[in-house]
Amino acid sequence: MNFTLLKHEVQATVKLFSIILAVLMLYIISIVYMYNPEMSTTLNKLTETMPELMSAFGMSNIGNTLIEFLSTYLYGFLLLILPLVFIIMSANKLIMGYIDNGSMAYLIATPNTRFKIVFTQAFFLVASIFILLSITTLVAILFSKILFPNELDISAFLTLNIGLFFLHFAISGYCFFVSCSSKDLRTSYAYSTGIPILFYLIQALSNMGGFLEKLKYFTIYSLFAPEKLTTQDSSSLWMLGALFLIGLLCYMLAIRVFVKRDLYL
Repeated sequence: MNFTLLKHEVQATVKLFSIILAVLMLYIISIVYMYNPEMSTTLNKLTETMPELMSAFGMSNIGNTLIEFLSTYLYGFLLLILPLVFIIMSANKLIMGYIDNGSMAYLIATPNTRFKIVFTQAFFLVASIFILLSITTLVAILFSKILFPNELDISAFLTLNIGLFFLHFAISGYCFFVSCSSKDLRTSYAYSTGIPILFYLIQALSNMGGFLEKLKYFTIYSLFAPEKLTTQDSSSLWMLGALFLIGLLCYMLAIRVFVKRDLYL
């Protein structure tokens, strides 16, 4: 681990991290506050008005408990998309960004192996995602305790967020692999952005039901099932295992590719 490089990445990413975190916290607090009978009636009417659109974003089932309500309105869109924005921007900056602007030549010229450099960058990306999701989880629990004491099933909620972390761990592994293996920054952004967004759109279409439901087998998002995680269904365990293995394999391949590739600096 190169702690000097790690410190530099923290300082360089703090602005983007803070913006993403602020938006997430604002949205989470708003959703927790909306958990009341009057708002539930309004949301039910909205769902009846636009059933297909609400289903596409995983917001068709409001539920009868706080955790079901949060699962519907937090984990169908915002907690999938905003961390993804952070992952895409960070993963590309951490490797391909340095290669593109020529800074990688200076990093490699220092008394640090390629493995140490790429491992430091991979560790920073995973740690950033973990911290981001940990803070949002704690905020949701804290405000749920304040506004609706004893309403939130803490154990099930933590399981749900572990699943969310494994999902973003897998996606970040893919984005990091793309960053390590692409020929230029434009290509890296194209693939690291295009594929995850395509997977999300496929998931949105499958949520609409009917013959489109079979599309869920073609997206990684189908391995993240909030309804199974909140009930702590046993089938959710192999889904989490699959996400972890996908992420681990992608990070291992990314590190190997970067260490072995020819860099024209």
